[in-house]
Amino acid sequence: MLFLLISCFSFILLSKSLSSKHQHHHRERRLFPPWYEAFTTTFMTSWFQKGTLQIFTSTMPLKKLKPKAKNLVWSSSTENQKEDHNKTTPSPSLLDLPELVLDCIFDRLQPAELCAMSGVCSSLRERCVSDYIWAKRMKGKWGKVIGDAAYREWQWYIALQNRSNLLNNQRNQSNLSFESVAKIWPFLSWFNIKPRAQKELKNGGLAVDSIMAWYLALETGRFSFPAQVYNRENGHAGFLLSCYDAKLSYDSKTDTFQARYSPHVRQTTEQNISWDRLRAPPVDTCSYDLHISNSLFDLKPGDHIEIQWRRNREFPYGWWYGVVGHMESCNGNEYHCRCQDTDTVMLEFKQYPSSSRWRKTMINRENHREVGNEGDGFYGGIRKLYNQQEISMWQSLWPNQVIE
Repeated sequence: MLFLLISCFSFILLSKSLSSKHQHHHRERRLFPPWYEAFTTTFMTSWFQKGTLQIFTSTMPLKKLKPKAKNLVWSSSTENQKEDHNKTTPSPSLLDLPELVLDCIFDRLQPAELCAMSGVCSSLRERCVSDYIWAKRMKGKWGKVIGDAAYREWQWYIALQNRSNLLNNQRNQSNLSFESVAKIWPFLSWFNIKPRAQKELKNGGLAVDSIMAWYLALETGRFSFPAQVYNRENGHAGFLLSCYDAKLSYDSKTDTFQARYSPHVRQTTEQNISWDRLRAPPVDTCSYDLHISNSLFDLKPGDHIEIQWRRNREFPYGWWYGVVGHMESCNGNEYHCRCQDTDTVMLEFKQYPSSSRWRKTMINRENHREVGNEGDGFYGGIRKLYNQQEISMWQSLWPNQVIE
């Protein structure tokens, strides 16, 4: 035991000398010779490893500590708090995003994706069927072929649907359900409405007078709309560089249109009409009525025009492309030309040869009415073309050879 006390005392002194080496440096450390420090360090290390450790391990075996009851209560309450927090805190939702971000997301959705998202919940349905969302898609896809006449036709279509429905079930029968759209819309065949979304959509339908309903009616081909077709009858020689009114229905499978022309003409229908051969009517004039021209006094040689023409008075008018030419008395010199000051305007249709009876015709600026005869046909109203895009469209349809 005495030896143990001496060793402990020596170890304490050694520890103090080591802790004060930054203050006293080497003088304090030399209280004991170097060999004594090495011996003591080696002995204490071996003694604790072999002696004391063996004594403690043999007489006092280690026991597994049990957590205190207080710690158990605290840990269980913490877990309960976490569970309660998870239950009370709602998960992030798409509707939590800022309005500007939501608008950007909806702007990038395709019509089929909007229809699918409208079946998620009532809040999303309200957004996905709004006129604001669908007005952009209507203008982007159908704006070039839908005009005022098509809009009036759609209003008549709505009125007829509402009139045919009974008052007590008007809402259910005059609404277009998303489920029926998914069945008949070809490019929506990939999307299946979930049972929960089906139930919601049945409870809240789509208003028949909404822009989305109009878009879907066009896309499915259920609604035929009035428009005009360039080079009807697939570019028949008798209709080159002309544009005729027709009733069009869309086929989403082929991305083409079917046209129904006036029953008075030779062929009443035409299939597989591409988008680039269509346009909305530029003027609000029925195809059987004379267009009242308001640009006759502005016409001068070199101007591009469209003029109404029909074979006989039982046929509807079509719009034909031509240019304003020089009078026969004019040599065509722009510095001496006085053609704009005359009462008569010379119109040329250069797709025909010079010898053709349809190559030229003259109209009166002062009192222009329908002119012509049963042999040459009848000429009606005139539109002067100011828009370069319209002119370029006509020139792109120019035939490869002169029409005989």
